[in-house]
Amino acid sequence: MILWCERAWLPGGPVDAVALEIDDGRIVGVVPGAPRTGTPVPGLTLPGLVNRHSHAFHRALRGRPARAADSFWSWREGMYRVAAALDPDGYRRLATAVYAEMALAGHTAVTEFHYLHHAPGGHPYADPVAVDRALVEAAQAAGLRITLLDTCYLAAGFDRPPEGVQRRFADADVDAWAERASLVATLDDGDRVRVGAAVHSVRAVPREALPTVAAWAGERPLHVHLSEQPAENAACLAAHGRTPTALLDDAGVLGPATTAVHATHLTGDDVARLARTGTRACLCPTTERDLGDGIGPAGALAAAGVPLCLGSDSHAVIDPLEEMRALEMHERLAHGVRERFTPDALLRAGADGGAIAVGAPADLVTVDTGTIRTAGARPDGVLLAASAADVREVRVGGRPIVRDGVHQLVERPAADLAAAIAAVPA
Repeated sequence: MILWCERAWLPGGPVDAVALEIDDGRIVGVVPGAPRTGTPVPGLTLPGLVNRHSHAFHRALRGRPARAADSFWSWREGMYRVAAALDPDGYRRLATAVYAEMALAGHTAVTEFHYLHHAPGGHPYADPVAVDRALVEAAQAAGLRITLLDTCYLAAGFDRPPEGVQRRFADADVDAWAERASLVATLDDGDRVRVGAAVHSVRAVPREALPTVAAWAGERPLHVHLSEQPAENAACLAAHGRTPTALLDDAGVLGPATTAVHATHLTGDDVARLARTGTRACLCPTTERDLGDGIGPAGALAAAGVPLCLGSDSHAVIDPLEEMRALEMHERLAHGVRERFTPDALLRAGADGGAIAVGAPADLVTVDTGTIRTAGARPDGVLLAASAADVREVRVGGRPIVRDGVHQLVERPAADLAAAIAAVPA
């Protein structure tokens, strides 16, 4: 199959008239300046955009106005109510619609930070991986690649056992978590479905359990919520006399396979530790501003050599173009200087290093460059002008998932999403 892209963002920037040869789901040829041939693709074609941090069930909380003096901690109570209401079938329906929304917005892959493991009361389902299986099936139904992170969650806080709905998140101990995670790992097909691990946070996984999670993960992806809130840092300092980053570093959790999510409230030493260990950072700008978390040190992380990627986390917004733009705009607000990140750097974060190149998966997103938002934008400025509404075509492994802005696998994603959310009132 040959796609003739009116314009494609190749390594280095947008190029006109690019022919892409695709075979067995991968790009086998890239010809810039090619004569029109094959299937024409008008607009600007980007490498597939990656949602590197998702909690699919949080989508049920979108559109609920905050109350006076609301914070992350009060928002969390609403999230717990949604978690308490879900079962595997309901979660499958909700996640399928959420993942379809991601595809329509330009995502070709999602990393699901999954911790809703058990039935109410914390009792295991007859199938211990019932919810994991539901999420994998949801991603497959929506056409996305998924990295499923089975999350270790053992405590409500430092020296506090799980409480209430948290019992659905928690295993008896870290060995029980590892045993169940090994069952989840059988869902990994090495291609469209990958399985990794996550440390929910330093307050939810005791210090002595951290090395076990890191050892189980090995070379698999390992993610951890890190310093999202100042209160987390203060509690960790009180309990252990060190920052969450230092605690994770001492326990062997940091490293090239590890991604620190949020990383909002870091010290200079924390940034240096992430850089020294090769740990990546995943920022979720639209969630961090929605929850009042703060503006993370994206520029300092990038300057230190920490690779950046992006996620939509609580899904207050699902728009990878907005996440990329927010990475730059938050830096402008924090520092009063424009272009802290070049457009090419924003795309590297949004695609998590993916590129349109020979050997890469044929995961492609095409943005309409003639809409009311993008009209007149320079090719390298489209990322600063476009939104998810401008995404016209999405391919995963060469397969069309979105055509002309319409999802090809999920017939009524908006209606499905509304129905799934109505079933789990928050």
